[in-house]
Amino acid sequence: MRIAFAGTPGFAVPALKGLISSGFAPVVALTQPDRPAGRGRKMQSSPVKQAALEAGIRVHQPGSLKDPEVCQWVRDLRPDLLVVVAYGLILPREILQVPVHGCWNIHASLLPRWRGAAPIQRAIEAGDGETGVCIMQMDEGLDTGAVLLRRHVAILPDDTGGALHDRLAELGATALLDCLQQRVAGKAALPVPQEKNGVTYAAKLTKTEAELDWNVDANTLALRVRAFNPWPMAWCDISGERTRITAAMALPGQHEHLPGTLVGSSADGIDVASANGVLRILRLQRPGGDEVSAAEYLHAVKLPHRLSLRE
Repeated sequence: MRIAFAGTPGFAVPALKGLISSGFAPVVALTQPDRPAGRGRKMQSSPVKQAALEAGIRVHQPGSLKDPEVCQWVRDLRPDLLVVVAYGLILPREILQVPVHGCWNIHASLLPRWRGAAPIQRAIEAGDGETGVCIMQMDEGLDTGAVLLRRHVAILPDDTGGALHDRLAELGATALLDCLQQRVAGKAALPVPQEKNGVTYAAKLTKTEAELDWNVDANTLALRVRAFNPWPMAWCDISGERTRITAAMALPGQHEHLPGTLVGSSADGIDVASANGVLRILRLQRPGGDEVSAAEYLHAVKLPHRLSLRE
């Protein structure tokens, strides 16, 4: 099978490497153009580009797939299948119709729940007990295509966005290979249209929403701390410093304190009142510093009586 691959971030790399190691090496890897990154703003290649070049696979980096010349280039490539994993560019109808077997996408949720840009983090933030991956036959909608194969996985109580991301990337790679091997063996399952009920959308993450709002309940705050680690990373203002909160937990019980009030601090954690319940901060990171435990943090910083509230 003549396969083309389209992906950009680290989530797509296990799928690309899995294809290569299983005898389905793509004839080309499409990925987004190099972009400036880091404090020095140096041009940086995507993880997919780096992995493809290391494997000797040709790389193509169009700025858009809507350009007629790019569409013709894909036609001339004559792929049997285009595998798409977190590519980041919209595939127009002209591209979707080119491959013999269409375009398959690895989506990191149990569709139709969490269509969209940030399904991993939104599942944790919502308190979901499970998630998974779907191999989807792409159409022109936003993650609306029929599902060829799905795999379930539990969301563990201590899963962060980063930890779940890595597990789902590996699970997606395995599911993709299962789907491919079934197709090659002539045993492919028919695509199953998504249910019309239960559709939710996973909005793109923003830095703004990562600020902890003490006017919401502690359980929600604890879920956000997990979901937003390692990006955009939950934070709050402590003694005038924008301090990252890398681990926290919600404590049971009620209180009569104003939201944002410091209600206790010890080697076990820093306890802050929320609108409902108390959030115990377990690990923190000061600007320019390393991540430390609450006990280590308390040796270096004098805590205020009340933490700043979002306006």
